[in-house]
Amino acid sequence: GSCFIRTDQLDGETDWKLKVAVSCTQRLPALGDLFSINAYVYAQKPQLDIHSFEGTFTREDSDPAVHESLSIENTLWASTVVASGTVIGVVIYTGKETRSVMNTSNPKNKVGLLDLELNQLTKALFLALVALSVVMVTLQGFVGPWYRNLFRFLLLFSYIIPISLRVNLDMGKAAYGWMIMKDDNIPGTVVRTSTIPEELGRLVYLLTDKTGTLTQNEMIFKRLHLGTVSYGTDTMDEIQSHIINSYSQVHSQNSGNSTSSTPSRKPQSSAPKVRKSVSSRIHEAVKAIALCHNVTPVYESRAGVSGETEYAEVDQDFSDENRTYQASSPDEVALVQWTESVGLTLVSRDLTSMQLKTPGGHILTYYILQIFPFTSESKRMGIIVRDESSGEITFYMKGADVAMSTIVQYNDWLEEECGNMAREGLRTLVVAKKSLTEEQYQDFESRYNQAKLSIHDRNLKVAAVVESLEREMELLCLTGVEDQLQADVRPTLEMLRNAGIKIWMLTGDKLETATCIAKSSHLVSRTQDIHIFRPVTTRGEAHLELNAFRRKHDCALVISGDSLEVCLKYYEHEFVELACQCPAVVCCRCSPTQKAHIVKLLQHHTGKRTCAIGDGGNDVSMIQAADCGIGIEGKEGKQASLAADFSITQFKHIGRLLMVHGRNSYKRSAALGQFVMHRGLIISTMQAVFSSVFYFASVPLYQGFLMVGYATIYTMFPVFSLVLDQDVKPEMALLYPELYKDLTKGRSLSFKTFLIWVLISIYQGGILMYGALLLFESEFVHVVAISFTALILTELLMVALTIRTWHWLMVVAEFLSLGCYVASLAFLNEYFGIGRVSFGAFLDVAFITTVTFLWKVSAITVVSCLPLYILKYLKRKFSPPSYSKLTS
Repeated sequence: GSCFIRTDQLDGETDWKLKVAVSCTQRLPALGDLFSINAYVYAQKPQLDIHSFEGTFTREDSDPAVHESLSIENTLWASTVVASGTVIGVVIYTGKETRSVMNTSNPKNKVGLLDLELNQLTKALFLALVALSVVMVTLQGFVGPWYRNLFRFLLLFSYIIPISLRVNLDMGKAAYGWMIMKDDNIPGTVVRTSTIPEELGRLVYLLTDKTGTLTQNEMIFKRLHLGTVSYGTDTMDEIQSHIINSYSQVHSQNSGNSTSSTPSRKPQSSAPKVRKSVSSRIHEAVKAIALCHNVTPVYESRAGVSGETEYAEVDQDFSDENRTYQASSPDEVALVQWTESVGLTLVSRDLTSMQLKTPGGHILTYYILQIFPFTSESKRMGIIVRDESSGEITFYMKGADVAMSTIVQYNDWLEEECGNMAREGLRTLVVAKKSLTEEQYQDFESRYNQAKLSIHDRNLKVAAVVESLEREMELLCLTGVEDQLQADVRPTLEMLRNAGIKIWMLTGDKLETATCIAKSSHLVSRTQDIHIFRPVTTRGEAHLELNAFRRKHDCALVISGDSLEVCLKYYEHEFVELACQCPAVVCCRCSPTQKAHIVKLLQHHTGKRTCAIGDGGNDVSMIQAADCGIGIEGKEGKQASLAADFSITQFKHIGRLLMVHGRNSYKRSAALGQFVMHRGLIISTMQAVFSSVFYFASVPLYQGFLMVGYATIYTMFPVFSLVLDQDVKPEMALLYPELYKDLTKGRSLSFKTFLIWVLISIYQGGILMYGALLLFESEFVHVVAISFTALILTELLMVALTIRTWHWLMVVAEFLSLGCYVASLAFLNEYFGIGRVSFGAFLDVAFITTVTFLWKVSAITVVSCLPLYILKYLKRKFSPPSYSKLTS
């Protein structure tokens, strides 16, 4: 066989359309016939999105030519499951212009808001360093080589720049990541980034996918409504008994014959006006649901079912637990599983027939004459089947209520019951049927085949022929299927809403389903109005609809992707401004690129932090575009979780991740960052005071190892122990999510808190240095010993003052640092002027063990720290923070 793409048939198409003729010739060994396929593939150049797939299929042999049509249904897409038959495939096009690749964006390097804020503060500190050095040189009077002195002062005061800040913060972030992954309350959580854990504490917008994220992507049949009677999960056994009775009657009446079609057929044909019994209506409804679908049963234990032994194989497999169902939609599978539970089981299906097993074990065979697949435009699917035993032809159809309400016969209950089910969060389907005579069907088939063979406007012609059948259909039932929400989705969404986080649901599902789930998950509260944005295509329509929306207050917005595109094209700023005021927004029929675009819009227009959460490959772009991306490991694989910054196993874990870990990470990083800055400022202030007193001499106060040891072994452990601090217990943070609102305001680290720490540093540095200079008596070298000892004690006490909840490791860190300092007095005697630097020198403990040394150090330390302790006590007394009110 050969396969090639022929470009010689390109005709005068316009620039934006590409017309490719695909010719495939393949000899099929089984049949020995020669097939030729001629197909046309239309594609738009920018997206190469297949617009239509049309052609004819000709069998070339001695018999008269048989024409069959090719359509988009004849193509197999990625991840397609071939449940039966064989496939001969031609790959028309793959590459970077395919939709899946074009919908994927390049990842960006994410930088946390806290890092950006600390960068701003560090710039301010650098300016302070330069200004202080210039002031010192100016006060010196620019004598001698002043520029050399300027550089000396820049080096002396360089501790103002917190060089160890980045190291401490990165170590802290690694610790937060470890704590998140070790949290037993959110098992399976993986932190895939080491740069933005504190972003979890600053989020204002949460953009979430629906299917597989808020829901489990598992459909369960919940309700069957027949107009006069409604069956729920607790009354399914009644349906089962009706089905068993009706089929047992049929088989008893037709003993010795093959199984009859339906028990209600005969009385109906003789007297059409007679009101059917509930039992016969249930029978009709269940049979319609069991036949009208695209589900194929698959038996995992067997490779396939051969034609000769089909019945034997099926008989063997009826009791087989390995039967699974394959379908394009989980809704379809849920319906077929339900019919199996009430007694009517789909046991086999191929392209031309399907077989049902009755409760009594009899096999009913139905030949599939035509099938009309579900499309997003038609919102319905249909099938025409012929009963093998009776030869009756029936057209079954099911679809959304909006599409079916005009097709079925007049009734007074359908619209009301659909609304009731939607309010319960159920996905509704209307099921109807129509009996056809042989003549009616033959007439339809000839017109239908003719329409399918037309090359131009094929879809319109086919739709017109099918619509000729869709008239005055008999309404059988209304079904309600629930896409079960994930565990604890409602309380989690409520918690996030109470925390001040605005939730946007971006889904590829249709409007009705998205609205249902938004209501059932309490994304939109029961009392809240919903504004469903009318489909708009022009600028004028968008303007009118936006004005209508502007007049409404505090209502949730539901909008489709197409309408959103139009609004953003003409009224981007106005639309985003209005949407951001909504308590909740639902965008349905969203493409992956649109999801990412919405995230970027929010970032650009609001400047707030965004978080995106999803479970499938179509959410990757959104996750990568958001400031913080969270992936759920669901049924759609690990693509989203691998691309995300944080990977969780269930949606409910996001509550603890944000309220507890986000809060702690942000608060701890803020305290740690400011303390590291304070640590550098205080020693630089002491250097400035020292230089000022001694005629602005550019002489270092502390030599060599003292400066190295100050930021490492003497103060590092207590300062780093701030990563264990927490202002409220996790239980309290989850119980009162309103506490989260304070975090989004960024008050833990701002220019105000920074200036407070600067003032504290200047006050303490001044007290420590002036105190040491005032209290020294005989030898100046004692100033170093007194001031440095007081400095270390002050730092340790300041850590204790900053800590809100003590951890045993914090106490260990405090005493370990103090022990290291006391021990170093023995080894670093030349720095402290304790002993003499000469051969055979020994530690002269005379000075540091005197009461004079101890009281001077104690006095300076108390003066530097006590006022701050008093101020903190008064502040907590008269203006306590919100969290302290809860903990008291």
